[in-house]
Amino acid sequence: MNKKKLIGCVLFCFFLVSNLYAGNTDIVSNIGTSKEVAESHDLTNFPKGADPKEIGIKLTERYIRTIDTQAPHVNYPYVCTWLGAYRFTQTIKDDKLYNRLLDRYDNLFFTRGSENLIPRPNHVDNNVFGSVPFEIYKTRREDKYLKMGLMYADTQWKLPNDPRLSEKKWHDRDYSWQTRVWIDDMYMITTVQSQAYLVTGDRKYIDRTAREMVLYLDEIQCPNGLFYHTPEVPFFWGRGNGWMAVGMTDLLKVLPQDNPYRGRIENAYKLMMGTLLSYQAEDGMWRQLVDDEASWKETSASAMFTYAMIVGVKNGWLDKVTYGEAARKGWLALLTYLNDDDNIRGVCEGTNAKNDYQYYLNRKQNTGDLHGQAPLLWCADALLQ
Repeated sequence: MNKKKLIGCVLFCFFLVSNLYAGNTDIVSNIGTSKEVAESHDLTNFPKGADPKEIGIKLTERYIRTIDTQAPHVNYPYVCTWLGAYRFTQTIKDDKLYNRLLDRYDNLFFTRGSENLIPRPNHVDNNVFGSVPFEIYKTRREDKYLKMGLMYADTQWKLPNDPRLSEKKWHDRDYSWQTRVWIDDMYMITTVQSQAYLVTGDRKYIDRTAREMVLYLDEIQCPNGLFYHTPEVPFFWGRGNGWMAVGMTDLLKVLPQDNPYRGRIENAYKLMMGTLLSYQAEDGMWRQLVDDEASWKETSASAMFTYAMIVGVKNGWLDKVTYGEAARKGWLALLTYLNDDDNIRGVCEGTNAKNDYQYYLNRKQNTGDLHGQAPLLWCADALLQ
């Protein structure tokens, strides 16, 4: 047996054992044909129980139940899940499921008495809300969605009447006044600005978000490609790095080739992906602190990294064999964390920046947290593209 086949057999056996240990017997018992197993980088054929369309429908239905049974304080995890659900239902061309999401959205945000659910445009985590009405506007072309989206995109660069010194500092340099140089920001800012560009065609939105991204690359990306939580917090927190990975990935999907920052961002993305590859556990997961084998395996970061690699392979930015195998392992591993209610386990709770190693290790592990539900839905959608 040659070395390649031997490695393949070892990985396959490990996958079987890890799935049995996790209790997901459906995936194990229906692992598929020998051809499918041999093609370890295949991102199109999956065993029964791991089909992206099937999983995506379950996750979308789970989200609808979430917003039907709870009075949500609409924050960014809801936004991330809304976006994933809308895009997934369009990818599979399920108008009925899309319309159920839309009806729920309109009932929440365009019905008298629901105004308090709409976040104020006063913080980076709030302004990302504008990306959702932009996404709806792409299909419905109704002014109410465009107007709401533009309010959030435009106020991200409009200095408040009574700014703090830090806000004015960034505004005076033509960056968003919401700049914090926290890794989370590079999903929150780039998502709403990219959406504004896609629906209006106005280059100012995409050009300024690309420039903003490069600021963060300069400030918090390390030589190994990973990112500190902030310049003052030197830890490679999993989900934080996930926000950067997804932020760069989604920006590259829409950034024009002639943008002067495109090469810089693409190189930073590839550098990060290469380092992430070296830290992926044998079962396909990544950890709460990416570079620390003593830390626990965390699902929201693992889903974000998996998504970034899926998109990279699909767009030809990454080697399809090397990264296709990593993405496939990530997807199959994540599914072993789904319980019978379609809630994913092992999701790090909301986490602020703190210069304390133990703080990150001690974070609560949630089940069904939208921080984890959303990126798994993104993966399902990306696999079907």
